[in-house]
Amino acid sequence: METSLKSGPHSVKRWQLRGTDYEPRSDTCFSTWTPLNNKTSNLQLFEERMNLVFHWFDLWSDRQRKHFVHSLLTRCSKLQLKYCRDLLMETVPVTQVDFTVVLPRVLSLYVMSFLTPRDLCRTAQVSWHWRFLAEQDCLWACRCIRRGWFLPYTPTEKEFGAWKTHFVSCVSTLDWLTPREAAEQYGTLIQQSTGITEEEEERRKERKIRQMIRDKLQEEKRRSLRTRGAWGSYTKPKGVGGGSTQGGRTSTGMTLSSWPSLPWTQSPVSSSSLCLTRKKGQFVSAAEDVKKVQVSSLFSEGLNATCEALSPLTYRPGPQHRASSIHRTTPLLLLLISNRIPAYELVLSGVKSGVVVVLYDHRGTLSALLKQVERATSGQCAQRLGLLAPGGTEEIHLLHRSSLSERTLLTPDHREFWEKLCGWVVPKEEGGGIDIFCPLAASASGVALIQALSTLTGLEVQAPMGFATGSFQNILSEWSDGSLCTGLLNQEPAAPVLQYLCKSVLLGWCRQAQWMEEALGDLRDHLGPKLQRVGLRARGRALGHFLWEEICLEELSVSKDLSEALTEGLTALSRQEETRPLEFLAMFLTKWSEEEEEKKEEKSRNKGADDSSQRWSSPVPELPQMVLDWRGAVARDLHHSECLYLGNLGAVLKVYQEPFQAALNSNRAILSYADIQIILSPVAQILELNMVFQADLQARLQQWSAEQCIGDVFVKLCSNLRVYTNYLNNYTTALRTIDKCRETKPAFRAFLKRVDRTLATHMLSLQELLLCPVWRIQDYVTLLQTVSLHTHPGHPDHTHLSSALSTMLRYGEFIQKLKRNSERDRVMEETQQMIQGCPSLCEGNRQLIITQDAALLKSPDEEIPDSLRTYEHVSDVGLFLFNDALVLTRRNVLHTPFALAHRSTHTFLSSVALASLAVREITHTRYVCHAFVLQGPCRSWVCAIERGEEKDYFLSVLHSAIDAALTM
Repeated sequence: METSLKSGPHSVKRWQLRGTDYEPRSDTCFSTWTPLNNKTSNLQLFEERMNLVFHWFDLWSDRQRKHFVHSLLTRCSKLQLKYCRDLLMETVPVTQVDFTVVLPRVLSLYVMSFLTPRDLCRTAQVSWHWRFLAEQDCLWACRCIRRGWFLPYTPTEKEFGAWKTHFVSCVSTLDWLTPREAAEQYGTLIQQSTGITEEEEERRKERKIRQMIRDKLQEEKRRSLRTRGAWGSYTKPKGVGGGSTQGGRTSTGMTLSSWPSLPWTQSPVSSSSLCLTRKKGQFVSAAEDVKKVQVSSLFSEGLNATCEALSPLTYRPGPQHRASSIHRTTPLLLLLISNRIPAYELVLSGVKSGVVVVLYDHRGTLSALLKQVERATSGQCAQRLGLLAPGGTEEIHLLHRSSLSERTLLTPDHREFWEKLCGWVVPKEEGGGIDIFCPLAASASGVALIQALSTLTGLEVQAPMGFATGSFQNILSEWSDGSLCTGLLNQEPAAPVLQYLCKSVLLGWCRQAQWMEEALGDLRDHLGPKLQRVGLRARGRALGHFLWEEICLEELSVSKDLSEALTEGLTALSRQEETRPLEFLAMFLTKWSEEEEEKKEEKSRNKGADDSSQRWSSPVPELPQMVLDWRGAVARDLHHSECLYLGNLGAVLKVYQEPFQAALNSNRAILSYADIQIILSPVAQILELNMVFQADLQARLQQWSAEQCIGDVFVKLCSNLRVYTNYLNNYTTALRTIDKCRETKPAFRAFLKRVDRTLATHMLSLQELLLCPVWRIQDYVTLLQTVSLHTHPGHPDHTHLSSALSTMLRYGEFIQKLKRNSERDRVMEETQQMIQGCPSLCEGNRQLIITQDAALLKSPDEEIPDSLRTYEHVSDVGLFLFNDALVLTRRNVLHTPFALAHRSTHTFLSSVALASLAVREITHTRYVCHAFVLQGPCRSWVCAIERGEEKDYFLSVLHSAIDAALTM
């Protein structure tokens, strides 16, 4: 035992001997010891042991070798593994590899999408795997759709290569041309230039057109020889002048009938043209030189027209043999469309060429519509007049205040309108008429209206019979014929309207107009009353502004009774919609005169009023100012707006606070003392502060000069902005107090109904008056910026203006922050009420970022790869993204019976903190699209959004919110 202990230094580890004076021998012979301080011995021993391991490795089987290599690699570090990888790549280089096996399938398909169809077919012959990729529908569907080849059926889930088969079948049935045939028909791109200039090319085209005209004339001459009667068989009617006869021979007239496809405007030619006579057995042109000049000048403007444009050149042997000029004999078609028609933009897209469209405002007048039609026609006559406006079987809602019916047709306004309008339509003998798109021919009253309109205008009037369902689908039904009015007999359905509109567009619009009309009707029902109230309020405010600031009614030298009567009459007129305002005002003044004595007593009790407001709004005397004194102009505008602002604040105290205080002192309280202080006390403090500011500003204006300063006055105001801060902090509480008292105290509600939006309050309500200080801060910022812009940096007022502007800008940002917080709280309250069973959302600084509707999916087997996994639609969900959490709700869509409207309800499903939420997109496959996975701590949800743009936007916002939540 002692011997073994003495030989212990060779059996202990090296780290145990560290710190001692023991040094091992470098020439040791023990096999278990590796000399570290002798490199030669160490290297020799390493070589011996490595040879020994190699000897054992040579004796092992293949399985043992693989196991040893695997065990050895698992013990290596990352650097050693990288070295092994580089060594293997150098020893056994990768020369050929199938990229479809290495790359993901989506990248392989993306690479193959750049191949041509022929190359894809060649790729499919490489292997079965390549054929599977090359025949994917995503590669062939886009190629078919781009060429307009749509698959006539929907492929089943297990059908493979349907779009490729469809592409091959479509290509195999195409007509094709050989290169020589294609070159003969379309030319080639490698043809060398002949050196012909643009002017020579134009002259060549002009000569070609002249030659075509000569050929047409010769053809007409030959045709006339075959179709004309015998000599002397034609007798000239009496009273007809024009062409001459020689020896019983008649002269034949030839005219150009119409040029509908030429792109230029036709203008009549005064001189005679194309009048042919017989001379010496040959047909020669009596005005050949004139004809050449006229035709040449006419066609030189349309060199780009095709040869088919000359097809209307026809021969017409009419009874009149006078020389007729070249003109456009086909008048235009005129179509009037009301903007009250649903989706009138779709109707405009289907208007045919040669139709002049007049889109008029439904709220306009008949005279304005006449002027609009006159500008559109430019003095030309219309062949027919079409009218597309809302209406029924008995009347047409031509304008908002003007409906056309049998009873209103003969009124002076309508009679004058239709007489002038139909004056721009050709007579009935030339085919002139009116096409009304309302089903007037479906009722007796409508037929009577058609007959009366036809009698009044002397034109043919047609309308649908109404034998079709739907709001505007009656246009597609049969139209009235000669039994009702002088229309066309045995015409096909919707024949008149097809003169104006393309059939495909008309069919699409007629089928969708009913849905759009129902949606617009529902929108009008919901927003109509609100818009009417908003319009009345806007008119009232405009009236108050006009009477107080423009006319200055109190300063007019009229009696007080008349001033007050006019004021109250105009105020009452602004509160309701009257069609005869003058009669209403006369009746009101008559009633006012009957109660004159009572009004005088009331006026005597209100003497002495408006003293303070007159003091605040005292006019500033006109000051002498220099040319281009912009600072002075801004300062005067500042003073004027400040007086108006003080008038609004004074109205709050006079109209509201004083009656409240008087009622409280007389034990007939409208509001309690605490409510009065909450609502109106901050306004009194602001009024006191701004009265001092207005007085200082007025003193500066009375001594205005180029060196006068107003910046120090603003600096003084900015030093007391804590009054505004208290007001803004109390503003939300004041509004809630007003709403609470309005609901719980009938006396206060009746008081507000009596005094709100009257002339004393400048046609504003109490809530709107309380908003004036917020608006005033923004006015201060704008005015200070304008003054600073026109103040030189060396001006003594520049420093104070800059300081005041920076203070006001910071205060404006403070107001904007309060607005955002208020809006955030409102949105959070609405969201809390929207989601049923949801926990409290108003916690901390939580705010709603975005909401998104999605579909909740579920896969029957989670072990299937994502590219082959199918999903089923479980339910509709709503995603409410907040700055710290994501709330999922179950969305139920409830449709309203007998209507297209619907509403959504949300039920709380789950919520996940953004810090613990992971998002993963699902690759777009034939089984699922626009899908992604929301992975929470406990479970995950697979959601899909209908549109890809919405999904990308929502996921980008979600990733940004998650990153922001992780950095907090």
